[in-house]
Amino acid sequence: MEIQPAAGRAPRPIVIAVSIGVIVVIWSFNFIAAKVGLYYLGPLVMPSFRVVFAGITMIPTYLLCLRMPAFSEAAAFWRRGFAIRDLWTFLYLGFFGVTINQICFTLGLHFTSVSHASVIVGMGPLYVLLLAVLFRLERATGLKVVGMLISLLGIGVLTSEHGFSFHSASFLGDAITMTGYLGFAMYVVLGKRVAGKYDTLTMTAFNHFAGALIVLPVALYEANRMWSSGYWPPPWQAWAAIFYMAVFGSAVAYVLYFWLLRYLEASQLSAFTYLLPVLSTILGILLLGEKGSWIQVLGGVLALGGVYWIESGRESGVKVNATS
Repeated sequence: MEIQPAAGRAPRPIVIAVSIGVIVVIWSFNFIAAKVGLYYLGPLVMPSFRVVFAGITMIPTYLLCLRMPAFSEAAAFWRRGFAIRDLWTFLYLGFFGVTINQICFTLGLHFTSVSHASVIVGMGPLYVLLLAVLFRLERATGLKVVGMLISLLGIGVLTSEHGFSFHSASFLGDAITMTGYLGFAMYVVLGKRVAGKYDTLTMTAFNHFAGALIVLPVALYEANRMWSSGYWPPPWQAWAAIFYMAVFGSAVAYVLYFWLLRYLEASQLSAFTYLLPVLSTILGILLLGEKGSWIQVLGGVLALGGVYWIESGRESGVKVNATS
């Protein structure tokens, strides 16, 4: 999916570089915030609260962006109004791209380490490719097959770090995290079919609204259960983690990301997200006391190397940037 550069004067390269760096840092700390929140909240409370608060945060973000010239297409769509079919589109895209993606991202981190989860997140383009081949949007060439096998070998190395077992907590967490990004890949593939109809801000905002509405009953149930058990309100550390993930991990990072897409192709922007697993792993070691190993390094290099092998040889098709 090629992104055409925006008309008018592009920002200076230093501004674009700093913006990319901000996104990578925000999403790297997203892993840390999720881990901190999970220390104080249950594995269903934290992700459900995160999704609902992200949807709420996107309301003022969307209304503010409508006033900006950079998002004139979204303002035009808002004035034109919505049809029932539009709402259905946002509902199923929000289910895959927000509900499944963000719930599984946070829930998976309850069972696995930041280093494992960040590598699995960094493999987002591989999941999109698999679904694009199944939906016949791309062909499975020899180069792509080799890249997929290399990445899968890397995942195998990661999961065997402490001995391979389907019952291990790390394996369960890795599987949940991968499920979340398969959900995001489904969102990208399905979104490709309606990409010409909606601008990126409208898609992002209303998919977050839909995801929040889907998860809202779960969040209310968990809040009532916490109230009944005397554990309400949660400690400030939990609220800080939720606030960070909703405001910075969703609203700020997404707006910056889609602003950058006006001046860069998606493939150019996605190349910088290979820094995400590296920075996230370092933060996990420094801030959470996680232990690194050469097995993790080998598995991560193989997994991300396979993705890079695939992406470097793709001239067209559905491309995606990893998000969390």
